Amino acid sequence: MPGSLDPLDVGVQIPYHFRCPISLELMRDPVTVCTGQTYDRQSIESWVATGNTTCPVTRAPLSDFTLIPNHTLRRLIQEWCVANRAFGVERIPTPKQPADPSLVRSLLNQAAAQSNHTNSRLSALRRLRGLARDSDKNRSVISANNAREILLSIVFSRMDSDSSELNHESLAILSMFPLSEAECVFVASDLDRVNYLVALLFHPSVDVRVNSAALIEIVVAGMRSPELRAQISNADDVFEGVVGILNYPLAYPRALKVGIKALFALCLVKQHRQRAVSAGAVEALIDRLQDFEKCDAERALATIELLSRIPSGCAALASHALTVPLLVKIILKISERATEYAAGALLSLCSASEQAQKEAVAAGVLIQLLLLVQSDCTERAKRKAQMLLKQLRDRWPDDSIANSDDFACSDVVPF
Repeated sequence: MPGSLDPLDVGVQIPYHFRCPISLELMRDPVTVCTGQTYDRQSIESWVATGNTTCPVTRAPLSDFTLIPNHTLRRLIQEWCVANRAFGVERIPTPKQPADPSLVRSLLNQAAAQSNHTNSRLSALRRLRGLARDSDKNRSVISANNAREILLSIVFSRMDSDSSELNHESLAILSMFPLSEAECVFVASDLDRVNYLVALLFHPSVDVRVNSAALIEIVVAGMRSPELRAQISNADDVFEGVVGILNYPLAYPRALKVGIKALFALCLVKQHRQRAVSAGAVEALIDRLQDFEKCDAERALATIELLSRIPSGCAALASHALTVPLLVKIILKISERATEYAAGALLSLCSASEQAQKEAVAAGVLIQLLLLVQSDCTERAKRKAQMLLKQLRDRWPDDSIANSDDFACSDVVPF
């Protein structure tokens, strides 16, 4: 249902007291602040998040930022919606309330206490995992109660092949949260912790494997230290484990999403990209390229371009029969970023291989590049396209528009 209704369109006027004083739209989740005024939760949360510390209506200071659900008003609004459904008004759903901070603290204390029975700790972790899955609000409440430190201590409390469900359940929750740089350093600076996460990439449970890959990606992406990032990407079998997750069947799409994020983060470490190629990353990327969603496809293409910049990666890409046709097909199809990365990878391949040049021309790359140069794509994409056109000049057909004097691409802007 739209937040507000035009009375001329539906023949019904929203009661004034059902409208949020901030947005002036129908309240979907009315909450009351300490001044006694009621607002829609999303509106008042946005008001406070932008640094305001007063009540929007009364201008009185908000001494307490607790938001109390106004169940009575929400019930009246729902009844009004039902009574006016003939005018196209839809009933607002009953919102899920954020997790109670006191409950979250109790569950974290229960999970952290080593004196508690394992089943009791595991039960608390499972409830926390359920809360974290429910909503961003719940994750904010959990994160605000020192959860990451507690979960990290449990995850790495026993780093061997017999690690328990406690470790794995904590890992599952931790993989839903961004870590601070200090927390990332805590993991990456200890080789035992790094090797433990890598070992979990080969666990019989795919959930454990994917959660471990997710945490590895969070840690690598969350650090500024090139030495520590390199230490993780240099760990034995880390690329093999991530590529294995990337190759997991589509019946578990999260494996594909987490796998490409982890592989891209690891491949940002230039000196270890060769290890990704040796682990079969190129074959996995090309074979799964058409299965990625938009954002993940961009990340996959960025990884392909990174690997195309090293000799072994370029050779592996050139040897795969689908590489060049797929990259040509992607130009101007998915997004500006995808086009830029595809053009960059093609430039590397065609610079290194005459066979790749032939395949690109046969796949129709000339028309694609001409369209790209004249499009609204990024300047970097256009520069790559111009360089590639110049690289392929000798392979333009005699009657190609690209050979006409009307198209000047000799002034190539270098990277």
